[in-house]
Amino acid sequence: MNVRGAESYAAPMPHAAPTSGLRHFDAFAELLAEGDALVLTGAGISTGSGIPDYRGPDGRHRDDRPMTIDRFLSSPDEQRAYWARSHVGWERFRHARPNTAHLAVADLQRAGLLAGVVTQNVDGLHVAAGTDDVHEIHGRLDDVVCLDCGEVSSRAALAERLEAANPGFREEVSADATAVRPDGGILLHAADVARFRFVACDDCDGTLKPGVVMFGEQVPRERYAAARALVDDARSLVVLGSSLSVGSGFRFVLDAARRGVPVAIVNRGPSRGDAHATVRVDADLCEVLPAAAGRSTAAALA
Repeated sequence: MNVRGAESYAAPMPHAAPTSGLRHFDAFAELLAEGDALVLTGAGISTGSGIPDYRGPDGRHRDDRPMTIDRFLSSPDEQRAYWARSHVGWERFRHARPNTAHLAVADLQRAGLLAGVVTQNVDGLHVAAGTDDVHEIHGRLDDVVCLDCGEVSSRAALAERLEAANPGFREEVSADATAVRPDGGILLHAADVARFRFVACDDCDGTLKPGVVMFGEQVPRERYAAARALVDDARSLVVLGSSLSVGSGFRFVLDAARRGVPVAIVNRGPSRGDAHATVRVDADLCEVLPAAAGRSTAAALA
């Protein structure tokens, strides 16, 4: 099973969002109340925590695209650029906190209404919100892995090492940052990137990479298979805040459709899975999900 992010990143999208809006809110809440919902979340659930997504509400890509694995491995200059931008942007991720949508997912789980939670996000906010057994199929940004020896270390420890190697860098360039990247990095001037010193693995002097699945990189086979297996026992698939443009997410919708499992999609703007959706709600997750979760948990306890 080769799940390649870059190959499906540019997948065609509908030109216009469905006009369903909030018309299907009741059906969405009822679907949740039935229980055994498998939740699949994307970047849209974390925008309320200050973390940008990859697409605007019209479904179009934002101007800046994320680092691909091929670019990252192509040269030390690309690695320098990634770590320089990530070093400045790390504070945004480190200080991000769960929003009401993350908390609603945790409430649904505690009420016994979920068959599982899978996320495409790398921000760790579902775990921070109190959700258990989250399948983080694309990894976590707060992990760092050495591509040579395989050692996994913390992003916090790397931040200290990068700060020691580049004293004052973050403060000097922050005022010149031109845009925040959806992956948490900051667009920097070329001259600032050129003077940044990135570091190697403490154990073997090897190449360090963020502990996430970059675009174009394979999702680890066992991790992905375990997450997809959750569809087998689910009564519904609930997609929250994802355009499903990446194949690793869209395949959950295809699996559900093949099994006759109802699919609900709650997202701002169009998604690649809209044709398979039984319920489609175009709304702000931070507003609609807590309301739906509250109604669903009350109905389940009645």
